[in-house]
Amino acid sequence: MLTLIGKRLLQLIPTIFFVSVLIFLLQQLLPGDPALVMAGEEKDPEVIEQIRRRYRLDQPLPVQYLAWIGGVLRGDLGESMRLSEPVATLVLQKLPVTLQLAVMAMLFTLVIGIPAGIISAVKKDTVWDYAVNVFALWGISTPNFWLGIMMIFLFSVQLGWLPASGYVSPFEDFRASLAATIMPAFVLGNSFAGVIMRHTRAAMLQALESDYVRTARAKGLLESRVVLRHAMRNALTPIITLGALEFGTLLSGAVLTEQIFSIPGFGKLIVDAVFNRDYAVVQGVVLVTATTYMLLNLLADIGYIFANPRLRQ
Repeated sequence: MLTLIGKRLLQLIPTIFFVSVLIFLLQQLLPGDPALVMAGEEKDPEVIEQIRRRYRLDQPLPVQYLAWIGGVLRGDLGESMRLSEPVATLVLQKLPVTLQLAVMAMLFTLVIGIPAGIISAVKKDTVWDYAVNVFALWGISTPNFWLGIMMIFLFSVQLGWLPASGYVSPFEDFRASLAATIMPAFVLGNSFAGVIMRHTRAAMLQALESDYVRTARAKGLLESRVVLRHAMRNALTPIITLGALEFGTLLSGAVLTEQIFSIPGFGKLIVDAVFNRDYAVVQGVVLVTATTYMLLNLLADIGYIFANPRLRQ
């Protein structure tokens, strides 16, 4: 297994390099000049020239890229043009917020999606199967912004149970933090739960029709043991893959949900940076997100081995 991890880590190096080049080049396609945005309404030519020199905007693109990637290798993601703060500091400030929201949303996704998928597969072509499929279709098709607004109206405005917006760190007040993030986490988890449910159902149906499941039933094993230990374990591979990708999506920031609930996470940070032409922040956040996706794929590969012992060979 260590050999596999080593090979995957080596494969990450050229992939991250290619992604960094792609991020840098696509960043240049954004319309507008960040120096003009930062110069204010007067747009003094001397101020504009000073801004361009400070952030190397007057240099050729290859020189700008080498300066940026050199800083990245030293742990320096650059400096925000708008906030005049290190991008690494901004990422570290926003990452715990997004991480908490992503973990809570993923818990809703797994707790709802996997059991629903198992029930739908085991109770195929019954009322339970149809009901779970309707629920999954509702979760997939319901817009997050609409569900978020409806939940704010019900639980915050009408019932007054939960705060309508804002964020509180769990280290300051755990109960207040849970109350502030449970609605946006459910909104995000609800949409992904439908996707997980459909994939779990398909994987379980395939596993339940396999020879080893028929053999386990012929031995007289309890149906719950056959389903959970034999069928479910072999159906985990596609679920692990999808779960890793969905978790990466959550970590990249849920823009609409964060805007609706006024949560200062990655999504809000990247939107503000794009509107303000803050190149360094956009490049840093996207690079961190892309690297996170790659590491989650590596963790998914490791998860395959634990879920299916045959892959250890």
